[in-house]
Amino acid sequence: MLKVTALIKSILKRKVVKNAGWIMTGRIVQMICAFFVSILTARFLGPSNHGLINYGTAYTTFFYSICTLGLNSVLVKALIDDPDKEGEALGTSIIMQFISSILSSLVIIGIVSVVDKDEPLTITVTALCTVGMLFRVFEVLRCWFQAHLLSKYSAITSTIAYVLTSLYRVVLLIRGANVMWFAMATALDYFVIAVFLLVFYIKQNGSKLCFSYIKAKKLLKMSAPFILSGLMVAIYGTTDRLMLKHMLNESSVGYYSTAVSLCNVWVFVLSAIIDSMYPVIMKTRITDIKRYEQYNRMLYSIVFYVSICVSVLFVLFGKTAIRILYGESYLPAAAPLRVITWYVAFSYLGVARNAWIVGENLQRYNTPIYVGAALTNIVLNLLLIPLWQESGAAAASLITQISTIFVFPLFIKPMRKNTKMMVDALFLKGIR
Repeated sequence: MLKVTALIKSILKRKVVKNAGWIMTGRIVQMICAFFVSILTARFLGPSNHGLINYGTAYTTFFYSICTLGLNSVLVKALIDDPDKEGEALGTSIIMQFISSILSSLVIIGIVSVVDKDEPLTITVTALCTVGMLFRVFEVLRCWFQAHLLSKYSAITSTIAYVLTSLYRVVLLIRGANVMWFAMATALDYFVIAVFLLVFYIKQNGSKLCFSYIKAKKLLKMSAPFILSGLMVAIYGTTDRLMLKHMLNESSVGYYSTAVSLCNVWVFVLSAIIDSMYPVIMKTRITDIKRYEQYNRMLYSIVFYVSICVSVLFVLFGKTAIRILYGESYLPAAAPLRVITWYVAFSYLGVARNAWIVGENLQRYNTPIYVGAALTNIVLNLLLIPLWQESGAAAASLITQISTIFVFPLFIKPMRKNTKMMVDALFLKGIR
């Protein structure tokens, strides 16, 4: 019996490592394509137009949390718990998200038409950015590949999409196209991803997709706590860009977005680790609580210390990197980069924590945590942007994220255990 158990664990570990390897390999290729093309694009557009696209993208990022209806946070667990109804869960999620995306796109265009009524280019660029939301609904299929430890297919899909989108941007650069054509790049990216995810899903004999009203109610009941919490995350994830645009100008959004993009260029590593560990943690929760908690602490330690090491490099060499990669016109991005780079460690601790929250069925407590975070971020941006411009927005995001991970959960009794687990993980306790 012990030999069988050891064999199963060995096979599972190999699958996890192989799964993570596919994710990281795919994202390395994506990073190389996106990194160099985005640099060329930013240089061509300049801080103002680059900031304009990021302003439009901020709206779609904000509403994406509404479009997903929180389903992506619970779908892996739903697929693992009820494998006989995978097609029903996936099909229902796609239909619900598609309807939500259409409504969200109309709301975004309406808001920008009022807020930026004297800026027709801003309205047009933002409207073009919303097109990608309609195709992004098919990303729920990633949950199926993730649940079955078949992430190589989603990795291949993303790689193909990034290559094609990069070629599209290169053509635009050669032709000297205007900013509106660049705004369409995101829509092309998600369209290609949607097509290939469907193709691979069918080739892997995925269940027939269908809609069920009963399943919709069940999924929404599970995901409801994530809708508001996701909205709150979106608020403090996009408030900085929106407030920089209206309190300063488009160029400030361009500088700040450049800093964020540069410090996020490597986070595919963290995403790959978390994505591969997520289904393992979920399954271990059923069979071995002690090992389940150990895996959570292990994940927290890896995410935190890898992030800290990379952040030190950005503090030391960030300004030089910006000068070489983006040019002298983007040097103001160096100041916010030194601050926002530390945000990654705490942000991805929050992503890693989702496995524990779902496993313990404590999704409802995300809402008060993220409400507090959203309000804190808005207040801090109002206070710090006038003082330190882009660096003020970076500081607001960093303080908010630290509070979300270590401060706000202390006021919720069931969440204190996880806070202790994270603190233990930072001191490498309970890892072995």
